[in-house]
Amino acid sequence: MINRVKYSLLVAAMALAGTAHADSVKIGFVSTLTTPAGVIGADIKNSVELALQHINNKMANLDVELFLEDDGFKPDVGKQKTDKLVKQNDVDFVAGYIWSHVLLASMNSVLSANKFLISANAGPSQVAGKRCHENFFSTSWQNDQTPMALGEYLNKEGIRSLYVMAPNYAAGKDMVAGVESIFEGEIKGKDLTKWGADAQLDFSAELAKAKASGAQALFIFYPGKAGPAFLKQYQQAGLQSVLPLYSVFTVDAISLPRLQKANIEGVLGSKNTQAWSPDLDNAANKRFVGDYLAKHGGYPSFYGAQAYDSIMLISSAVESVNGDLSDKNAVRDALRLANYESVRGPYTYGNNGMPIQNFYLREVVEDDEGRWTTKVVETVFENHQDPYASDCKL
Repeated sequence: MINRVKYSLLVAAMALAGTAHADSVKIGFVSTLTTPAGVIGADIKNSVELALQHINNKMANLDVELFLEDDGFKPDVGKQKTDKLVKQNDVDFVAGYIWSHVLLASMNSVLSANKFLISANAGPSQVAGKRCHENFFSTSWQNDQTPMALGEYLNKEGIRSLYVMAPNYAAGKDMVAGVESIFEGEIKGKDLTKWGADAQLDFSAELAKAKASGAQALFIFYPGKAGPAFLKQYQQAGLQSVLPLYSVFTVDAISLPRLQKANIEGVLGSKNTQAWSPDLDNAANKRFVGDYLAKHGGYPSFYGAQAYDSIMLISSAVESVNGDLSDKNAVRDALRLANYESVRGPYTYGNNGMPIQNFYLREVVEDDEGRWTTKVVETVFENHQDPYASDCKL
């Protein structure tokens, strides 16, 4: 009799444990909210909140609980915050991650706990290849892809030599690898500059080397506060007519208002590549950009667009399983379908959880209201898959 009572109590406890999340969907979101890079995190936070507003903070009639954590731009802090989300908050999904080195330090905490990890920005080659995982999905891109698109455009334009600059960390190395893998001309020189909390912001020596190299063009990747610092020095050095600038993840809706205020006109007309642009003509993007402009008085960035999509991707999976998150296989299958209205338009997932999608050439222009923004010039890649998918055993 005693054993039967114990068994009944155990079954009841297991049933309660299995329905613990039945009244809500818990999402942990790791971003950078402090340090000078917090300006990116603010745009991401605004976009996540807008996405939740657009779905009335409900997924399959369940309330959404959002746990937003600040990684402080440090891998060890990012891992600590991720551990907290997984162990203490017991979230169903962990999303976010701006920086590749933070994602690499944090991912095992999520995946080893059999949680779902949705990267809204970082796309290091390791995660796309040998460290791929069935519970990892991205709403951005693999790091190499965007510079690969730029390299393809440079080939098309007949650029035969290039000088390359990027910060010395995982994403910077991937960006350089991406452009070098497809650019058919000569790399005249390359500088990988110091990164982190004390990142290098004086580029005068490197700009002098680039000018003296004889390269036809300059390729850069400088996200966050480094971007405006570089672009100001580039203009001050008078390089616009000598060394045309091509960039990835440097000129965006975060940097452009500051560049416009500082009258850094050298950025107008410059070209960059991306999987998204504020002028993409689809209903989801028009709603996202229009509502963001109305609420915040400026354009969202690609960081924000990808964060917005991360919420919508999660929502599509939760809706697909009618809120029953106990069936991990069903949730995973639903995520893999990407069955939602993405702001970039339709895309599919590769075996490694990275999007197979279009990449566009964008030009910096002035809109009808006098605001500096970007517009699509042409499609460089259609349905492009990253080069590391073949290393993923899934």
